Amino acid sequence: MQIVPFGDRAVRLIFGDRIDPAVQLKIGRFMQVLAQYPFPGYIEDVPAYTNLVVYYDPLTVIRHGEVGVAAQEQVRSYLFSVQNQINDEEEAAAEKQTVRIPVCYGGSYGPDLKEVAEFHHLSVDEVIARHSAPHYLVYMLGFAPGFPFLGGLSEALETPRRAEPRLKIAAGSVGIAGKQTGAYPLDSPGGWQIIGRTPVPLFRPKSDPPTLLSAGDLVQFDPVSEEEYQEIRERAPWH
Repeated sequence: MQIVPFGDRAVRLIFGDRIDPAVQLKIGRFMQVLAQYPFPGYIEDVPAYTNLVVYYDPLTVIRHGEVGVAAQEQVRSYLFSVQNQINDEEEAAAEKQTVRIPVCYGGSYGPDLKEVAEFHHLSVDEVIARHSAPHYLVYMLGFAPGFPFLGGLSEALETPRRAEPRLKIAAGSVGIAGKQTGAYPLDSPGGWQIIGRTPVPLFRPKSDPPTLLSAGDLVQFDPVSEEEYQEIRERAPWH
């Protein structure tokens, strides 16, 4: 693990240089331990594919720390001590939440499904089967509140983004962009290939936590019919 400055109120912890489930496992385990044993002045941490940014209040760090030692150096020392507590066995034992998300593929919910199938010389049913089979790993949330960047997409489904992005993609839309798949939590512009939609909201601002998913979760998509989609939407408490 490397620790580098990230402004005067944060440091960036670098755990690797490539997208890898093993790297994400280390980041997730570090976040667990830091949440259990936060240092004085700790504010929050924000994970990404290969790194974790830790934000802190330098005045609080100095007030509770060693006299004459800069806040960032004290934070670095503490974070290295956290890393030293984590061994391979502990990382392997880190629990992951698996979230099953219903998706209605194709039709008006997935306008790019046929195009994705033609691009890969597959049938629509084959695309649906391949997309819904894996357990995807949530590497990070970004772009919009609750938007999950998921790893684990089959190479057979890797598809370039649309040449012309749409001005509006409906909330819940599930798409593919390159080696990634993900779902839009809010109505927003975007260039991903949209192959389906979920009736389950990914962002619930009045809930705690407000996002359905978190970095480190596992996700599996469950294909449902349009009728099932409407039933789930109508009977759900968030409707």
